[in-house]
Amino acid sequence: MARWQPGATQRLVVAAVDLFTEQGYDATTVAQIAERAGVTKSTFFRHFSDKRELLVAGQETLSRLLADGITEAPAGASPLQAVAAGLERASGAMGPANRELGPRIKAAVAASTELQERDALKSVGLAAAMTAALIARGVPDATAHLAGELGVLAFKRGYAQWSESQGDEAEGLASHALAALEDLRAATASLG
Repeated sequence: MARWQPGATQRLVVAAVDLFTEQGYDATTVAQIAERAGVTKSTFFRHFSDKRELLVAGQETLSRLLADGITEAPAGASPLQAVAAGLERASGAMGPANRELGPRIKAAVAASTELQERDALKSVGLAAAMTAALIARGVPDATAHLAGELGVLAFKRGYAQWSESQGDEAEGLASHALAALEDLRAATASLG
């Protein structure tokens, strides 16, 4: 094993997703993940506190990108227009590796209650980041919370559609996330 190779975080995530898919989350050990990624256990623990954290790698970055997009939206933007700007910003950071991992991560999460709980906490964190950015723009609290929650739902729906689609490779996550946000906006109008 090489002393140091770049991309340890990404290699650990891919190794974990592969192992979770092959043998299940509960049967996978940190040692197996580290070995598959070509790193030591101590390197694993420099990047992640435990194996649950592997599937939420990048959450802080994603939260920051969503919030930055909202913050930088034009001054006259509605709350959902600001959320759309956040979705566009975050989507721009997602590439082919994210798209390829999507269905495998979804399967791993679906097969583990522990990962489902961690995924739910990730959603809460993303919504909180968007809500805080909207409140900082002067959006009333209840409206900011609703828009933040819709943003998370749109991102998750868009990501699922994007990662499972066999469409144009050039088509990015943004178009899927924005279409999902528009669908959700229309659905809220029908609530009465």
